[in-house]
Amino acid sequence: MSGATITFVLIFVALGLFIWGRIPAVMVAIGVSLALFFTGILPANQALGGFGDLTVVLIASLFVIAAGLEITGVTTWAGQLLIKHAGDSRNRLMVYLLLMASLFCATISVNATVAALLPLCVVLAVRLKIPTSHLLLPMCFATHGATMLTLIGAPLNVLASQAAEGAVHRPIGFFEFAVAGVPMALGTIGIMMLTYRWLLPSTSGASLPRDFSAHATTLIEQYRIEDGLHRLRIRSSSPLIGAPKDAAHLEGEPGLSLVALQDAATGAPPERPQLAEGDIVVIRGDAQAAGRFAAEKHLAFRAEEEGSAGLADTLFNRNSGLAEVVIPPRSNLIGQEVFAGMAARDGDLVILGVQRSGEDVAAWPHVLASGDHLLLQGTWQALDKHLADPQVLVVDSPEVVRRQAVPLAAGAKEALGILGLLVFLLATGWVPSAVAGTICASLMILLGVLTLPQAYKGIDWNTCFLVGGMIPLSAAMTQTGAADLIGHTVIELLGNAGPRVVLGGLFLACLAVTSVISNTAAALLFFPIGIATAAEMHVSPLPFIVGLAIASHGALLTPVGTPVNLMIMGPGGYKFSDYTKFGAPIAVWWIIVTLFVVPLYWRF
Repeated sequence: MSGATITFVLIFVALGLFIWGRIPAVMVAIGVSLALFFTGILPANQALGGFGDLTVVLIASLFVIAAGLEITGVTTWAGQLLIKHAGDSRNRLMVYLLLMASLFCATISVNATVAALLPLCVVLAVRLKIPTSHLLLPMCFATHGATMLTLIGAPLNVLASQAAEGAVHRPIGFFEFAVAGVPMALGTIGIMMLTYRWLLPSTSGASLPRDFSAHATTLIEQYRIEDGLHRLRIRSSSPLIGAPKDAAHLEGEPGLSLVALQDAATGAPPERPQLAEGDIVVIRGDAQAAGRFAAEKHLAFRAEEEGSAGLADTLFNRNSGLAEVVIPPRSNLIGQEVFAGMAARDGDLVILGVQRSGEDVAAWPHVLASGDHLLLQGTWQALDKHLADPQVLVVDSPEVVRRQAVPLAAGAKEALGILGLLVFLLATGWVPSAVAGTICASLMILLGVLTLPQAYKGIDWNTCFLVGGMIPLSAAMTQTGAADLIGHTVIELLGNAGPRVVLGGLFLACLAVTSVISNTAAALLFFPIGIATAAEMHVSPLPFIVGLAIASHGALLTPVGTPVNLMIMGPGGYKFSDYTKFGAPIAVWWIIVTLFVVPLYWRF
């Protein structure tokens, strides 16, 4: 059996397993790499070399950068601007939402954009009494339409650029993709604006993502934190100046409990270990007891009209947050004594309240029991660090809450600066793309935007292993002549009609395949075929590479073509056929762009 025949067998087996779906796509890709070695098609260094390929390194680094932008609330900030400016106009809201989704996708990828905007769409739908189905699929397809705006719009753009470099010794530039991407994105938005009322159902999902926009207010009201609240400013004569923060914890003050400490300059919890003049001590309890404590410690009552932020802003902001936890059975914390205002977990978390069976605990100290609920306050870093402890169960993940409810959180400026550096390095080509991505991903960690665990979590390892496992198959198609054989067959069938018709045929084949398997896998299968076909016809491979990249992005006809299509299916209440009806006109527009716009710049 020839090498080309073995390669064809592996291609069809892989396609069948991808469509069957019982075996994870990543394991199929790894199996393909191993099969290429054991059948003697490729040596070990090539069969497994895809996992260390520079393309995989760049894709992984882009995931880290996208995670930094998302976790620092850049998308949340933009979403709040959208809500502010959209008003009550449904058409204005749709245009703003689709443009925002497109711009986000150009910088933080499809998966991160849809994950970030999904809760926002639900909130908008509820506020404006719009079916979620009228927002979610248009938002999702807007991201698909925007994937070609920049090199970093999607991982397979990186694959296309690398394929071009291998074929013509020149990668596709960072903004060159926009030649096809701009008409794709604008046409997609225009088609959806004209058709969404008629082609989409008027439904909402049975289970919708939670809205955390009022999370702090909800917790404050539930635990009645504002009852008997007093804000006290530390005067210049106060004995608390220079004292450790524990000195304000009120253990010896019956009827009083500490709610929060605020830095005089930032309004956030003080990062320094000592208290300073001007710091705010927020306490709760009897007014007379608060007055005695203020007189003893030389503190001044601070009135709301002095410009103090609301309690929600005091406790929940870009630097600090709130978290509710439950004591699970067999926890080591059962039997421990706690009280409101107590410093917990190395002193960087504060217990604001305790409830048992939905009722506030009145007697302090309180002995913890299984099922008790605690409201904790501290910096986001402290919440992330300590609440992974299995001794407590977190009701709502602080990371999820922060991403949705805190605009421009700590590290946002650094994250935006790193994104600007990435765009500059990729656009100018001063360093190889993988090096640029590695530099910027490393800066996300070194500047404190992300922790190492958050960076690891932000990487879509399925995509990385899928790409790494399929790269050797692309190499095998070229080395064994399988790609040339397919290209020759295509030319025999369509060649007399010219390269435009041949490209159209390959586009439709790729579109059909990418509707049922991963778009990166589809691209890695069809790029060698497109390059070989162009060589057989003695034309440039660039329009074929770009056209097949567009087709590979075309997960428009089914919900199974890409994870984000499935992500919105439940919240939008969609059926399988809704994707086909709504996506078909968009797919027609994309093939028009491929056949008539792409060759104007990348000529045959």
